[in-house]
Amino acid sequence: MARKEKEQKRSIYIGVGIVGGILLVLLLIALANELFIAPNRAVSEVSGEKITLSDWQDRVRFERAQRILLLETQLASFGDIGLIQQFYGQVIQELLTPEQMGANVLNEMANDIIVLQEARARGITVTDEEVDEAIGESFNYFGGESPTPMPTPTATIMPTPSITPIPTAVITDAVPTNTPFPTPTLGPTNPPPPTPTAVSAEAFQTEYEDLLAQYAALGITEAQYRDFVRLQLYREKLADALAVANNMPTETEQASFFFMAFDTEEQANDALADVTAEGFLPVWNELRSRPFDPEAASNPVVSEMLWRTRAEIEQSFGIETAAAVFALPVNEASGLLMQEVDEETSRYYLVMVSGRELRPLTESAINQAKQQELASFLDSRLTGNQTTYDFYLDRAPETPRLDPIFYTPVTPTPAAPVPELPLPGSSDQ
Repeated sequence: MARKEKEQKRSIYIGVGIVGGILLVLLLIALANELFIAPNRAVSEVSGEKITLSDWQDRVRFERAQRILLLETQLASFGDIGLIQQFYGQVIQELLTPEQMGANVLNEMANDIIVLQEARARGITVTDEEVDEAIGESFNYFGGESPTPMPTPTATIMPTPSITPIPTAVITDAVPTNTPFPTPTLGPTNPPPPTPTAVSAEAFQTEYEDLLAQYAALGITEAQYRDFVRLQLYREKLADALAVANNMPTETEQASFFFMAFDTEEQANDALADVTAEGFLPVWNELRSRPFDPEAASNPVVSEMLWRTRAEIEQSFGIETAAAVFALPVNEASGLLMQEVDEETSRYYLVMVSGRELRPLTESAINQAKQQELASFLDSRLTGNQTTYDFYLDRAPETPRLDPIFYTPVTPTPAAPVPELPLPGSSDQ
């Protein structure tokens, strides 16, 4: 019996050893996979280059840190968490949905690969000195010098001024059908802007070190920050190169026009009938002179737009209105124009063009056009040249974590109790 019991125990020990050994092997395999194999697996391949899991996770953490610093900076500036939640709700929501943020970051990393490949093909480089300069400029540091001053303002021809509204009380049948435009006059020379104060090297270094300390507290290194700045410079240089290669125009036809906007077709048709009978400008003046009626279901918007591009007009007024503005003869009223705001809402416009000419694009419009050109280029290069693997979807980092103060509903301040006053004639009076 003793021998039999001994053999049974021996069998149990062997079984436990085998199971323990198997579990240990599985644990070692899992650790090796997580520490060495998975981090080097490709989550996406773009034009022959891989984006590894570890590189993607590092970039997600950096993007999270950037957004968190933005929110913390704005909160320190304004001190109102409700205001931050209102204006930066999309940023907060992105931080609270790591899977979606991870997918967005992967798309940006794919774009970066195309940018770097095209930069190499075109001989575009970004030096460490250019990275230093870009970082300095972000702190308004220009090597201890003041920023490049704005050009001295000079007297220029003022754009066509708005028609002065005619008070409702003086509108009579004697109002002419067409009000002549005032003659353009020379505008006064504006006083020069104040000279910017130069930022010293010591002040810049202090602010830069403070920023790096904030990043370090969120687990981000200076090298990661500099790499991000370098990528932005590559994008800017490639956008500039594409603009030159594609002969992107720096001027375009622009238009100025008067408009009347209505929420209902009935209001617009009534105004159109008045325009047909009296002319556009008298009706425009009359509507513009009306005081706002808070009890009305809707009030028309009556104003003037000065020198807008076709794209800008399409964005604000719709394709139909933009087409009319660039097709109508000058000083001729349009018919009824409609813009679909959404599936249930439409806006109705009456317009009259006051001028059209070829004008230089603003710097912001040129930069926007460059970014659109770059985006179109990246889309064309990515189409059919990117393969993404789904195993990364549940591995999006959730660190650094957002402080709960940014997504906790703000508790409204309780109203102060109103003391009850005794009624007149009561015994407590």
